[in-house]
Amino acid sequence: MPGGYQILLNGQSPDSDFYTSVSTVEVEESMDMPAALQLTLPVSRSASGGLLFVDDARLAPLANIAVVAQTGSGAPAGAAGGALSAAASLIGNAGSPGMQCLFDGYVLSQRLHLERGATSSTLDVWGQDASWLMNMSEKTKEWVDVTDGAVANSIFGDYGITPSDQNLDDDSASHTEAGHSLMQRGSDIQFLRMLARRNGKVCRVACADKPGQRTGYFAKPNLDGDPVATLTLNDKDNWTVGSLNIEWDATRATSVVARQSTFVDADPSGVSADTSDSGLKLLGAKGLADFTGKSMSVLLTTPVDDAGELALRAKALLRDALWFLRCEGDSDLERLGVILRAGMIVALAGVGSLYSGKYLVWSVRHSITPDAHTMKFTLVRNAVGAASAGASLPALPGL
Repeated sequence: MPGGYQILLNGQSPDSDFYTSVSTVEVEESMDMPAALQLTLPVSRSASGGLLFVDDARLAPLANIAVVAQTGSGAPAGAAGGALSAAASLIGNAGSPGMQCLFDGYVLSQRLHLERGATSSTLDVWGQDASWLMNMSEKTKEWVDVTDGAVANSIFGDYGITPSDQNLDDDSASHTEAGHSLMQRGSDIQFLRMLARRNGKVCRVACADKPGQRTGYFAKPNLDGDPVATLTLNDKDNWTVGSLNIEWDATRATSVVARQSTFVDADPSGVSADTSDSGLKLLGAKGLADFTGKSMSVLLTTPVDDAGELALRAKALLRDALWFLRCEGDSDLERLGVILRAGMIVALAGVGSLYSGKYLVWSVRHSITPDAHTMKFTLVRNAVGAASAGASLPALPGL
């Protein structure tokens, strides 16, 4: 595995000459976007007079491409093996703690840059994860007598993607003809992401133990568990991050006023599902309302069959709104010893009592060269301050 990573082209590892040619490999994964890949290769004349890599069948449209990375020792430094194994199972990587399937998807685009003499010519290859297969056909379909989680599992199964066991947790009620059946208009992945937003869940397809073993997640964030890594900035001997930018946003909603008439309730005032509870545990001592000292409410009206569905929609709105604390930074695999993945829980240390604590990794951009593996990350948090003693604190499910 040259340079601590491996590229698989249509399931096969290329020869050493291919790795020698690769300029950079970049993989970006996120909680709310499909994983993306950019591979940069130099272009030169082949022995036959053609352009090397440009007409390579292994990089043709919709060719399968995967990237697997590992820590140098195979066992990440600074993280308990049990904690990492638990986190790995949540993001679809339950194999060796030192091995991570960063990307498993398909080539969607190329850009050829040519210069005179071809000495600085390059080929950029872009790909997207396996969820692209679910975006290749738009359809209209009525779903009856099924929950949203059951719909997700059915659609994942159509593509040979294994549904996560968490997909049926905190599920919607069944959609019946007596109320509102569920209408799909669009591609399967567009439809599932729409359902995920209104359920307060995340929809994602991720590698499992290795490329080709894919898991489909339709699950809400699970903020239980221990951090898999501690990010430190000011320890002169053991620092693990190069820089951090931390910001908070006090303009987000902290409560929802929900009202709606339903087909099954004769009360002219309709049903109510007012709430200030997102259904997620806090990652620190104070949520946004306690931090600002004020509550900001929004009004929700949406077609629903009963109060239970309205309550589900209200909580989903708050789950998205209450990630009011955001941290961006960069790290190096050699320093950190852990491959950061979207959906993991990490801890920030030494950044003051307000900001130190546990965070959810929202996105990571991996840049891999023969000499280094760097990671630019975005962390989010729904609280400030240290968590109270005995409180159960973070990690995310299935992602």
